[in-house]
Amino acid sequence: MEFSRRVLFGTALGLGLAATQLRAQQQLSGSVEPGQPLAVRTPDGLRLSARAYGDPGHPEIVLVHGLGQSRLSWELQTDSALVQRFRIVTFDLRGHGDSDKPDEAPAYADGARWADDLGAVIAAAKLRRPTLVGWSLGGLVIGHYVARRGIDGIGGINLVNAVTKLSPDLLTQTSLDYAGRLASPDLSARTEAIARFLAACFAEMPSAEAFARMLVFNGMVPRAVQQGVVRIGNDGLDEAFARAPRLLVTFGAKDALTRPEMSRRLLTLNPRATLSIYEQAGHTPFYEDAERFNRELGDFASS
Repeated sequence: MEFSRRVLFGTALGLGLAATQLRAQQQLSGSVEPGQPLAVRTPDGLRLSARAYGDPGHPEIVLVHGLGQSRLSWELQTDSALVQRFRIVTFDLRGHGDSDKPDEAPAYADGARWADDLGAVIAAAKLRRPTLVGWSLGGLVIGHYVARRGIDGIGGINLVNAVTKLSPDLLTQTSLDYAGRLASPDLSARTEAIARFLAACFAEMPSAEAFARMLVFNGMVPRAVQQGVVRIGNDGLDEAFARAPRLLVTFGAKDALTRPEMSRRLLTLNPRATLSIYEQAGHTPFYEDAERFNRELGDFASS
């Protein structure tokens, strides 16, 4: 995915400004973001931005996004027929989107904190037995949650091109190269890495307008997040995934960031796991083939 930096940033800047102006006009005219806002406080005092969609009496789904992303990453799910059948909760991870952003790397380096964040969201939404969906880093968050809180009270787990273990042999060289650049103190190097990392998430690029919006929330993530997440440990993850009674593994075969073994190893860890491969999708099958993803998630979460 080679492209001109000048073209990329020029296009993103223009479209980003246009999108910002449009949203400002919508706010002034009284239009608001769909869903119900949730008040979430973590055990260490952070405020997390979260929203709930759908009837509280319906089966529940929690969508956990990936590194550098946002709850807005799930718009093709929250703006779909799924909300007619399910109670869907999305939130910005710590350091992301509209959630609080500590400036110190240790705030992001402990798996227990990420687990506590997910627990705080589940509690704030008063969920009874949610299906947990983890994309990329979201898979690691879910793994640490189950490792510390257990699997009781969880209806099922859907891991989507998930990071199931932080190990160099399970990540592509592209992913490893970006790990350092995303935390670079050099603004020019860091912004280029953010744009190229985001582009690497897709086998088929989204529209220019959609990509511009994604660039905005990717750029909101502080360096401390990138410095901290690479230090999250793997203790208890394999045992946690092995205990899940219902596990759906979704994998985009053209993923440029995680190797197939990152997802396929779950079939060995958990004989109850099922694998769904999206041959034409990259790191974001829920976006690149939303119709199929929503259908499979709906079937899984209702079974």
